[in-house]
Amino acid sequence: MSPEPGPLGPTTRSKRIDSIDTLRGIAVMGIFVMNIPTFALTEAAFFNPPVAGGFEGLDYATWLVSHLLFELKMMAIFSMLFGAGMALMAERAAEAGRGAGVHYRRMGWLLLIGMAHAYLIWIGDILVGYALIGMLVYPLRKLPAIWLAIIACALLPVAMVLSGLQQVMFEFLRSSDRPDIIETWEDVGTMFYPTEASLEEERQGALGGFYGRVAAHAEGVIFMQTYVLAVFMLWRVGGLMLLGMALHKWGVFKAERSTRFYLAMLLIGGVLGGGIVGTGVMLNFRGGFDPVAYFGIMGWFNYVGSVGVALAWVGLIMLVCKSGVLGWLRHALASVGRMALTNYLMQSLIGAFVFYGWGLGYFGSLSRSEYVPIVLGVWVLQLVASPLWLSRFRFGPMEWLWRSLTYWKIAPLRK
Repeated sequence: MSPEPGPLGPTTRSKRIDSIDTLRGIAVMGIFVMNIPTFALTEAAFFNPPVAGGFEGLDYATWLVSHLLFELKMMAIFSMLFGAGMALMAERAAEAGRGAGVHYRRMGWLLLIGMAHAYLIWIGDILVGYALIGMLVYPLRKLPAIWLAIIACALLPVAMVLSGLQQVMFEFLRSSDRPDIIETWEDVGTMFYPTEASLEEERQGALGGFYGRVAAHAEGVIFMQTYVLAVFMLWRVGGLMLLGMALHKWGVFKAERSTRFYLAMLLIGGVLGGGIVGTGVMLNFRGGFDPVAYFGIMGWFNYVGSVGVALAWVGLIMLVCKSGVLGWLRHALASVGRMALTNYLMQSLIGAFVFYGWGLGYFGSLSRSEYVPIVLGVWVLQLVASPLWLSRFRFGPMEWLWRSLTYWKIAPLRK
C-alpha cells in the first residue's frame, strides 16, 4: 500500500509483501464477525450480551467463539498492520526523495471515505478514526522500534483508566436516590438496559427507509466520532499502530523471523492472552454480566487479553506463510487483504442490506447462531471474488479510487 520509487504511483504487485496481505485478509474477514451483531441486534447487546440474540446453546457458543477469538483481536491486528503500512510507505517514500505529503493526502481521502461510510451506511465505521489517528502518530515513525513499543505500552492503558472512571460515574448515577440523578440515569441507562420503548424506537430507525435510517443513527455517529474516538480509539488504536510500526521494524510481519520465534508468539500470546480473556468471561458470568461493569473494569480482561490473542494470530499466520502450505488459501486471503478497503465496505453494504429496512429488513429477527451462515457466505464470496478480480485488475475498485485521489492521477486499473 505504498508508492514505488520514482514517479508518484501505487505499489506494484512485485513490491507487495504476501505475508502482510495474508494477515490483513484474515483481519478484514474477522472484523465482520465482530461487526455483524451491531447490524443485526440492538446496540445494547455489545455491553449486555444476554439482552438480545439469544445466550444459550448454539447462540451462546457463537458469542463465546466470537468473544474469545475475534472481538477486539481482529481490530488489533488491523491497527498494527495499519501502523506497519505507514512505516513501510514512509521508507519507500524516503527512498524516492519524497516527504510526508503523500501520507497526509491518503489519510485525508480516507477520512472523507469514512465519513460517507459512517453517515450513509453504518454507525460503527473505523475509517474516520484510523485516518485521524494515522495523521497523529505518523511523525513518530522514525523512532527506534524499542521506543515505539514503549510508547505503545504507555498509551494502551489510558483507555482502561478512562473506562474505569466512566464506570465509577455510571455506578454513582445508578445508585443515587436523588430525583434529578434518577432521571439522568433513566436516560443514560437505556444504553445498558434497553426498555421496550427504546428497543422499539431503535427497531423503527433500523427498519425505516434509507433516509430514515441515516437520520436515526446520525447522533450515534457523532458520538462515535467524538466521545468514543477521544476516550477509546485514540489510545487503543494509536498504541497498536505504534506497536505495528515496531513489529515492522523487527521484521515480524514479513515472516522473516525464525520458526521458533513465531511459535513462541503463538503459544505465549495464546496462553496468556486467551487465559486473560477467558478469566474475564468467567468473572462476567459470576457477576451476571452487569453491563456497567462490562463497560468498565470487567471489560479490561478482553482489552488486555485481546492484544495477546492478536499476537498469537500473527504468529500462526506467519508460521503458515513460512511453511508454504495451503498455497491456494494463502493466495485467496492475500487477495482479500490487497482489497481490504473494498472488502470492508462490501461487508457493511451487505450487512446493511440484510438487516436494515431499505433492504431485507432482518434487524432483530435472527439469533446469533442464525446469522453465522451470513458471515460464512460473505467469507466465501470475498475469498472467491477477490482473486478473480485481481486476476484481471491491478487493484480493488476502492483501492483504485483511493490511490487515484491520493496521487491526483488516474492509476491504471486493468492488467
